Amino acid sequence: MHARVIGAALAVLLCAATPLAAPATAQGLAADIYPVGPLPPTDSKLAVAVGDRMPDFDLPAVSGGRVRLSDYRGRKNLVLSFVPAAWTPVCSGQWPGYNIAKEAFEANDAALVGISADNIPTLYAWTREMGGLWFPVASDFWPHGGLAQKLGILRSDGVTERALFVVDKKGVIRFIDVHDINTRPDLGQLLAALARVHKEQ
Repeated sequence: MHARVIGAALAVLLCAATPLAAPATAQGLAADIYPVGPLPPTDSKLAVAVGDRMPDFDLPAVSGGRVRLSDYRGRKNLVLSFVPAAWTPVCSGQWPGYNIAKEAFEANDAALVGISADNIPTLYAWTREMGGLWFPVASDFWPHGGLAQKLGILRSDGVTERALFVVDKKGVIRFIDVHDINTRPDLGQLLAALARVHKEQ
């Protein structure tokens, strides 16, 4: 493996256990974070399993245009990162953390899409305040949580679980992590899953 990719992987493993470096706009972002407080770790029943086909989706993107499963099928492995809500504490650290791992995603021929049930204007303002993300962010707002509902990760209060799905180039789900909503998922585990999928193709 290329030395720079190894370096990125090590950075990701460290990131999973240590706080992220603050983005340039972190002071402004921190002032706008809504203090959610602890929530029940999970509040839904997963409707898919590893080995199932990922349900098709066609969602509006913050950057304009659409994000579709068909955009990646046959071309890239895909990670879908669902976060519960914009302007909340753990979510506002999780996605910027993936900036550290960009080379590791590329080394595994993988793309990443961030998804939330917030509307586009809310996601636009929030992601701009983060200081920039290398991956597209899509809205599952309307029909509200439509994709999250198909996957069984829509919570009873209308937000999604904090969940990760790895989908291979054939559109098959290869890894699922429906995570404790109060904590950030381990990026090392996600990278390991991606590496397994990439190696098998």
